[in-house]
Amino acid sequence: MPRRGLRQSLRPYGRSIFSEMSLLSAKHDAINLGQGFPDFDGPEEVRAAAAAAIHHGPNQYSPLAGLPELRHAIAGWYARWYDVAVDADHEVTVTNGCTGAIGDAMLGVLEPGDEVLLIEPWYDSYPASVVMAGGVCRYAKPTSPDYRVDRRTLEAGVTPKTRMLMVNSPHNPTGRVYDESEWNVIESFCVDHDLILFSDEVYETLVFEGTHRSALSRPRLRDRSIVASSVGKTFSLTGWKIGWTVASPPLTEAIQGAHQFTSFCVATPLQVGAAAALKLPDSYFEGFLRGYRSRREQLVRGLRSIGLTPILPQGTYFTLVDLAPLGIDDDRVFCERLTRELGVAAIPTSAFHEDGRSGPIRFAFCKQPEVLDQAIERLSKIDQLLP
Repeated sequence: MPRRGLRQSLRPYGRSIFSEMSLLSAKHDAINLGQGFPDFDGPEEVRAAAAAAIHHGPNQYSPLAGLPELRHAIAGWYARWYDVAVDADHEVTVTNGCTGAIGDAMLGVLEPGDEVLLIEPWYDSYPASVVMAGGVCRYAKPTSPDYRVDRRTLEAGVTPKTRMLMVNSPHNPTGRVYDESEWNVIESFCVDHDLILFSDEVYETLVFEGTHRSALSRPRLRDRSIVASSVGKTFSLTGWKIGWTVASPPLTEAIQGAHQFTSFCVATPLQVGAAAALKLPDSYFEGFLRGYRSRREQLVRGLRSIGLTPILPQGTYFTLVDLAPLGIDDDRVFCERLTRELGVAAIPTSAFHEDGRSGPIRFAFCKQPEVLDQAIERLSKIDQLLP
């Protein structure tokens, strides 16, 4: 029987840029400021709760929607931070990280040919998930360096076949936090075009300037929104892959209809740990943000000290550096050279645009302070790579 290999519709996406750059980083013993995972573990009490569950149970399948303990903790999270009432039994689904939430939502909601409007630059799993579900990607293209979302930009991408808009705030990779005027635009756009809103809020606690308001907190978006988040970023537990969606009962039914046939459920003991994480006191979140604010300032200051011009992100743990002033017109090749020749990995944002055009490069500051210092020292020789 002939081997057909990867299906045709997925071939344009190739291997994830995060996998590529992390493999290249490991090969050259580089400091990985590309893929967004911390080089330290999450809170000890959270890990202890998961370890206790491993030793004493539960260790069998959870209900497909997730452990009741975690679903109620998620509902409590939205009441605590956003003053939003969530029905833990009919509106919450525990997924394999936020990426799993995206996949389950696309598979459960989209009919073949349905269009999903993506805002560039996007996280690289967005278009692939749409295509795997039989959907069609459309694109809204805010202009750099501000990347503001306005009505004209959204209208340029919508058609009568558009079923869903995907947004991400705090935004990876730009570090922007959508302001009230942008949310007003998103809200009216979705209502006027009768769209489902998928709101990726995985960086919700990493906000340095501005205020993050969940899409669930806007009454006109409440019943048409699928909000996704996870414990990975907020609790430095990216390897646990414990995420969730919150959506109205009809949308939740659709998500769970797909989820039951993809993974069915996620690691039960880790769900116990995730429930403990969501109940941590305010002091944890204050210290968490304080530590990341310090890392943000350390990396931005360090990059500026060697002649680069990074943005100061409003949120997330990423900063962008524009390459155009340096005379660089291929961000991917430049990132590969950074990794091989200077021993620091970054992510080219061309991977997050439909046309693959060269753009800024993304550095992650979710690393120990001494590692960030070492990275800056290596990057101080960047002139060697410039034309």
